Amino acid sequence: MCRNIHTLHNFEPAATSDEVRAAALQYVRKVSGSTHPSKANQAAFDHAVEEIAHATQHLLDHLTTSAPPKDREVEAAKARARAAQRYATMSA
Repeated sequence: MCRNIHTLHNFEPAATSDEVRAAALQYVRKVSGSTHPSKANQAAFDHAVEEIAHATQHLLDHLTTSAPPKDREVEAAKARARAAQRYATMSA
């Protein structure tokens, strides 16, 4: 999985359309192997991003869970702590 695609389900507040589109963009970039498509491929690239964003939003709208929603700030703090530990270990 791409490191830049983050879990979007079961957060409070819910994922924004910008977050969903960013995840779709990262997915299309990964699958296509291109971060900046050529002019010849731009329309197909953009169409794929929009289709995947739509499907992702549909999925998020229909998922259910009994778990309480996660707090974005708490999860971000946990991720920063994991990164700090990982990078401290790598440089030691």
